[in-house]
Amino acid sequence: MLDLVDSSQLLRLLAEPTRLRLLLLLGHEPLSVAELTAVTQLTQSRISTHLARLREAGLVVDGGLGSSNRYTVDPGRWPRDMQPLWRVLSERIDDTQLERDRERAAEIVRRRTSRAGWAESVAGRMERQYSPGRTWEAMSRSLIELLDLGDVLDIGSGDGVLAELLCHHAQRFTCLDLSEAVIEAARKRLADRPNVAFEVGDMHALPFKDSAFDQVFMLHALSYSAQPATALGEGARVLRPGGRMVVATIAEHEHEATVAAYDHVNLGFTTERIRAWLEAAGLQVCECAERARERQPPYFRLITASADKP
Repeated sequence: MLDLVDSSQLLRLLAEPTRLRLLLLLGHEPLSVAELTAVTQLTQSRISTHLARLREAGLVVDGGLGSSNRYTVDPGRWPRDMQPLWRVLSERIDDTQLERDRERAAEIVRRRTSRAGWAESVAGRMERQYSPGRTWEAMSRSLIELLDLGDVLDIGSGDGVLAELLCHHAQRFTCLDLSEAVIEAARKRLADRPNVAFEVGDMHALPFKDSAFDQVFMLHALSYSAQPATALGEGARVLRPGGRMVVATIAEHEHEATVAAYDHVNLGFTTERIRAWLEAAGLQVCECAERARERQPPYFRLITASADKP
């Protein structure tokens, strides 16, 4: 554990705005002193001075990458008790200056002239780099081609975005929402999709017979439920044996004012609670965990769960 002296020295080191700016930039992209100068528009001597302090503290490392000596942040080399500090700094700070720095750095990386190709230059951090046509949407749409969904129910479907994405891989896709206006918008969106059906109904009392669907989606519907256990139970009821329910919802939070603008009626859930409700509904839980965290304040966390009906 860090003692009082070490902690004080570390906090003094990071209290200097330029040093913190450089640390967060290098955590995003390995850069040389010359590249840092181009990104930040600071003098080379000033940058070198701050890098020396950060390197002395073990917060940045330098090493040969291609023809340049680039600095980077490797939290795996930090003492274990300091690693939570990096998570706080890298995930919680949201600043327009840092965004501009990262945009400039990304452009510099693209323009680098070295013997290495693009793939080699971004190896180990490809998911953060842009290349033409290589987006999360493109990847997701490619993976969707693996699906064969059968009869699908989308509870809290909204205006049919999920149906538009998946209906080609379903025998029958049913959109259900409590709002007539929203369902009407879904009808217009999907007017040319003959295998899509529409129902106005309450997730707590589904207007379908038992075991009617192979797949049940409940994506962000629970935020609008004052009786989430009942809603999950209804989803399980209409699921066929061997079918699967997929749930996505916001994790427990304290941002009541923010979600009130979106008509949410609760402040999210815990994974333990979702798992218990799914099991009480007679389902076998495959996965139930926090899978994502938004990058913008207030940093909502997303729970996803999947469960099968025996």
